Amino acid sequence: MEEFNQYPDLLQRVKQQIQQAQVKVATSANQQLLLSYWQVGSLILFFQQQQGWGAKIIDRLSADIREAFPGAEGFSTRNLGYMKKFVMANLPLILQQGVAKLPESAQEAIDVAPILDNAENFEQLFLRSVLSKITWSHHIILLDKVKDPGQRIWYIEQTLTGSWGRNVLRHQIEMDLYKRQVRTPKLTNFEHTMAKPQSDLARQLLKDPYVFDFVVATAKAKERDVESQLVQHVSKFLLELGQGFAFVGRQYPLKVGDGEYYIDLLFYHIRLRCYVVIELKARDFEPGDAGQINFYVNVVNDYLRTKEDNPTIGLLLCKGKNQALAEYALAGITNPLSVADYQLTRAVPEELQSQLPSIEDLEQELKNEGEGLE
Repeated sequence: MEEFNQYPDLLQRVKQQIQQAQVKVATSANQQLLLSYWQVGSLILFFQQQQGWGAKIIDRLSADIREAFPGAEGFSTRNLGYMKKFVMANLPLILQQGVAKLPESAQEAIDVAPILDNAENFEQLFLRSVLSKITWSHHIILLDKVKDPGQRIWYIEQTLTGSWGRNVLRHQIEMDLYKRQVRTPKLTNFEHTMAKPQSDLARQLLKDPYVFDFVVATAKAKERDVESQLVQHVSKFLLELGQGFAFVGRQYPLKVGDGEYYIDLLFYHIRLRCYVVIELKARDFEPGDAGQINFYVNVVNDYLRTKEDNPTIGLLLCKGKNQALAEYALAGITNPLSVADYQLTRAVPEELQSQLPSIEDLEQELKNEGEGLE
């Protein structure tokens, strides 16, 4: 009788091979579609520049294409306009390397003749660029909402790193993630408490402020109320924290001596390979807050951290902070700590609480709309 003990391994490996092939086919198809749109946009722009044609030529072109190719999709007047805009906005990104060298705004005039004269070279440049790695729908969102080419590249890279769908990308742009994560200076002591490149990576992953737009709270929101809703909407909380955070627990107990203490929220960061202690304050930062979270970080380092883990990071999220006060409070502390603001999108007066949906209603609504942000 034949033995089939190894069959599960065979089946698993064949399934993996098929899945990998499917991904490659889908990726290649997307790249070829984007390349085609890039080339069509280049032709439209070139002929408009050479012949002095106006926008109406795109209407005519759309009608003639659909007559010639009745089953073809994606050649509406609107989409052809986006193809032209795609080239105008992104040609500098193809020609220049590195966000630091990119211009602050889109260039006024784009010469597309070199693209057509060196089509094969530009095709390879395009296919190697990050522009070819996201979908056309992502590009349309970026063209509509992000004018700065350097920011568009950053959002593309974040999309690829986080596997963002269209709705997540739109949400992050509307929440001004680039400004909060890249432009805003971070209040930390990482430079003095962490070695490079760990300190640089940790600083890059932080935001200020954090925006918890999914939390419904009163103007006098209590820490435990906010904390409770953050945990109830943990998928959205993790999205706001950023790529790499894994939820460990809420009100995580720590026994020290005869006392028991509770961390508001405990996470582990996969890329940083360390625990992250998060404390919420429904008020402005006070100097004593630094001592409290430093205590928690010390205990986590002693009781939870293994020799493979990097030192634990503490993140204080407050309704506001005085820069000088926070800097003095962190000075001299040897654990890596950071202080950042958090915002609830809107505060609701106490007298309107009865008119608000219940937590259960909100959960059901978010569940129904879950495909939008997950």
